[in-house]
Amino acid sequence: MRPFEYANPVTKEQALSLLGSKWGNTEVLAGGTDLLALMKDDIVHPRRLVDIKQIEEFHGATRSEAGLRIGALTHLAELADNVNIVQDYPALAEALHEAASPQIRNMATLGGNLCQRPRCWYFRNRFGLLPKDESGKDLVALGENRYHAILGNKGPARFVSPSSIAPALIAYGARIVLVGANGQRELPLEKFFTIPQNEDEREHDLAPNEILSEVLLPPAHDLKVAHYEIRQKAAFDWPLALACVALKMQGDTVESARVVMGHVAPVPWISTAAAEVLTGRHVSEATAKAAADASVQDAKPLRHNAYKVQLARVAVRRAILKAASGGTA
Repeated sequence: MRPFEYANPVTKEQALSLLGSKWGNTEVLAGGTDLLALMKDDIVHPRRLVDIKQIEEFHGATRSEAGLRIGALTHLAELADNVNIVQDYPALAEALHEAASPQIRNMATLGGNLCQRPRCWYFRNRFGLLPKDESGKDLVALGENRYHAILGNKGPARFVSPSSIAPALIAYGARIVLVGANGQRELPLEKFFTIPQNEDEREHDLAPNEILSEVLLPPAHDLKVAHYEIRQKAAFDWPLALACVALKMQGDTVESARVVMGHVAPVPWISTAAAEVLTGRHVSEATAKAAADASVQDAKPLRHNAYKVQLARVAVRRAILKAASGGTA
């Protein structure tokens, strides 16, 4: 690991004053479960590390009539057992329980999970976010790509968004607050994830001198939401595909739907085609299958990951049926 300065601010203002205007000069340390590994592997090498764990306003979860406010530094384990999340956002509680191992959940923070870098093995072996060889050829397209994107991969980005919690949050309509030297801004969580077009861009709409401070969840009492993951093994592993589905019902008819897929694209993938199939219809095996087929109609598998198309289709179908049945598989 290369030498670096360490700063331990206790207020938001102090932390922001310590951040630089360019990526690479400073990094924010939250739980550290991802960043420290990146530093040890010499993938990132900041000159200054800004530890924000002592900033009290970034911790905790508070319920109000407007919904639930979650500080970005709240640990995943704490959130997974939070009574308000378990009662009002059960699909999120399930996603939190399935994220990582118990040891990591006790250290990892919600903001850190949303800001984590891709698990692409080319990126993790220092070939870059959009890896190419000396002649400019795409290493991922030509090489081993069994875990890479099948959707949203028409450009140079082939990695998959690594957060298995983000799809559930997006399905519930989460918004995030980013604080910076020029004030704060709020945006829907799905807008936070971006697909980079060159190595100078990152996969989040986050400036080097900004911090993700909180996640805001609207009330979800009128939604039926379900989360479904497919993994290679039952023990802790990264999902091969997952889906989170939110249904707003009018009697037995779907008034509106949101279908969010994970680990299949460089961003959490919202399938408007699947939602359109569901809207205005009763949920049945046939409806769920038609929506699942629509969710992967634009898939462009690479040489070694065509199997993910079927896995994604199954995850969407089962999440729809699970949501319609009240969250039971």
